[in-house]
Amino acid sequence: MTTDISPAAPSAAPPPESETEDGKEQTLLQQIMSGSWLVSLLAIVLALLFGGVLIAVSNAEVVAAAENFFAAPGEFFATLFQTVGNAYSALFRGAVFDWDARTTERAIRPLTESMVSGTPLILTGLGIALAFRCGLFNIGGQGQVILGATIAGFLGYALPLPPVVHMLVAAIGGIIGGAIWAGIAGVLKARTGANEVIVTIMLNSIAGYALGYLLKQNWFTHTTSANPQSRVIDDSAQMFLLLPPPFRLHFGFVTAILATIFVWWLLERSTIGFEFKAVGANPHAARTAGISVSKVTILVMIVAGALAGLGGAAQVLGTEYKLTGGISGSIGFDAITVALLGRSKPLGTFLAGLLFGAFKAGGYLMQSQTGTPIDIVLVVQSVIVLLIAAAPLVRSIFRLPSPVLKRKED
Repeated sequence: MTTDISPAAPSAAPPPESETEDGKEQTLLQQIMSGSWLVSLLAIVLALLFGGVLIAVSNAEVVAAAENFFAAPGEFFATLFQTVGNAYSALFRGAVFDWDARTTERAIRPLTESMVSGTPLILTGLGIALAFRCGLFNIGGQGQVILGATIAGFLGYALPLPPVVHMLVAAIGGIIGGAIWAGIAGVLKARTGANEVIVTIMLNSIAGYALGYLLKQNWFTHTTSANPQSRVIDDSAQMFLLLPPPFRLHFGFVTAILATIFVWWLLERSTIGFEFKAVGANPHAARTAGISVSKVTILVMIVAGALAGLGGAAQVLGTEYKLTGGISGSIGFDAITVALLGRSKPLGTFLAGLLFGAFKAGGYLMQSQTGTPIDIVLVVQSVIVLLIAAAPLVRSIFRLPSPVLKRKED
């Protein structure tokens, strides 16, 4: 009788190591994206607290009460809480619901204004978030918004087309403009290895100067006005309103919702989206698996630019109705904050865009009713960016545990 001697069972593979303290296992972009929703929420809370400090030190009554703090500490705290409370109360009433309004329409109008302000931020933020998820720093949202708005606005007043068709043609023109502008950076990155951060920043400046030049040409502006602006786009090209006046909520908000769903489907349900994320996670492994990193890089930038271009088109076709040198405002740069706060996820970016739209809409009422400088809102937004980028700092302040990399089974 023979004895069947089986080989010893191999020992269990050691579990994957958790994230090292020095962050060698993750790139900076992956560290920013790994922050939890709780960290993002706490970052907003800390930013609002910091904004409250700025509101207090910029208020003359609070400063006067602080000088008599030891004599009347109660008066100081009462003045402090009243000043900060009134400022944030006005911010809320200007962004969500104004309970002091005389009519129902005026009471709910602030919420629709937040949606209007958030629409281009959502669209542009989706483009930047998509690039982030794929390992690319698309800092050119500003230039892509400018190109999208420029082409959409020009088509909006230069072509005689019927309603709806005219709006669609102008919007598609904006999409193409943004896609081409971002595609330049994608091609240079894929073919020459050029740093996309530097290229997109330079393209921002080129787009701004190009628009400034075009606004001085009568053939482009279709007006003889001495002001550097175009004529108003045709009614047929304007994005139709979703609610009757005095509301300004337009069809662009619907496109923002559809774009959010599209980006989610692209990343989570499509084959090309899988390739996008694979390249973003590890381009060397993706190349070994047969994925063309160059093709993915170009496609990612094209899609990202198309979304930003649509944001520019929504701005000019749905809100401004004409081209000016400041048509893009700071949308492209604010959208970076939106993408970071939303953790580069479609739904998170959508909600972050609404939040920053609310900051913008409510900041005006806060300034007009309480005298609080609107620049404080910009400071709050900037602090949010810093805290999102410094997630370990937020965790240490609130004594949250450090994240542990999840084990992936083969």
